[in-house]
Amino acid sequence: MPEITLKHVTKRFGKFVAVDDLNMVINDGDFVTLLGPSGCGKTTTLRMIAGLETPTEGEISIGGRIVFSSESGVDLSPDKRDVGFLFQNYALWPHMTVGQNISFGLENLKWEKPRIRARVDELLAMLKIARFGKRYPSELSGGQQQRVAIARTLATGPKVLFMDEPLSNLDAKLRTEMRAELKRLHAETDSTFVYVTHDQLEAMTLSTRTCLMQEGVLQQYAPPLEVYHSPANLFVADFVGSPTMNFLEGVGKNVNLDEIKISVEGMDLMFTPVSGSISLRDDQAIILGIRPEFLKIRETDAGKAKVYSTLPSGMETVVKVKIGEQLLTSVVFGAIDYKLDKAVGIEFSGDNCIVFDKETGTNLALGRLTII
Repeated sequence: MPEITLKHVTKRFGKFVAVDDLNMVINDGDFVTLLGPSGCGKTTTLRMIAGLETPTEGEISIGGRIVFSSESGVDLSPDKRDVGFLFQNYALWPHMTVGQNISFGLENLKWEKPRIRARVDELLAMLKIARFGKRYPSELSGGQQQRVAIARTLATGPKVLFMDEPLSNLDAKLRTEMRAELKRLHAETDSTFVYVTHDQLEAMTLSTRTCLMQEGVLQQYAPPLEVYHSPANLFVADFVGSPTMNFLEGVGKNVNLDEIKISVEGMDLMFTPVSGSISLRDDQAIILGIRPEFLKIRETDAGKAKVYSTLPSGMETVVKVKIGEQLLTSVVFGAIDYKLDKAVGIEFSGDNCIVFDKETGTNLALGRLTII
């Protein structure tokens, strides 16, 4: 399997910069998601690697072979890059059966008929669609059509499989099922997958590494749990996670090399980094980031907060509490319902609270937060 390397890749459309000086390495066998809001450059990045879009500057190599270089003038066509592309609309031939759709590319490559039949049968079994081999696409559900599209893309054995929001046309239940199938397929094929999505849940559940972009600029490239627990900046912290992270604006002061004192919403808090030290400017404006699961509600310590709303869903309950003028979200395990405006106490658990610099948005430290 190949390693994909992007060096100083930039794409401009006139004066608009779609991708700005992107550097990243996709390792052999990785499942990488390109994540971000609409217009952030993720699909353009995918298309540049696949050869469907020509970069303005930079260099792209696949498996040690340069497939694009603005300096040397190299620009290999998609068919010479040994990659497969799965489109959002599946693009199946309506007049061909499932088996014919899968074998189409192999026939163009002049494979012998027994070899084609063996490969088609192998893929039909792998994607669990063997009983649909003689059906036409119009006779299949959306999920079945998607499996056919995946089988057709895998038929020629591409080194890399590119997918551009392939689950967006499916309903919520089917999307969940297909995520599990895609993750299993990745393990079974040992291929390199590059996957575009705007859905952070897909990125969290599918990928080995997530590339999060904003306005063409790479914000963080790391395993999904690292992105979730240690976001590089405020944009990443706010984009990843559902419910979203709580943010509290305040002022921080150095106490010693191990702790800082923070004043926020009438509360005095002590922040202790989990590793290293943290040093602030005098009365530095900071933003505290607290994931909802680390905000605990305590009925025995009433008075610090009031219940604003509760949304029980069976397995968990999303509770919003109000501290001063600030609304914070807590996730409580189990079906619990609080009376509105009930006075409750709060505390922060774990070592995953984050201090961000308000001016730059940079993650300054990860640590423990206590009320004093």
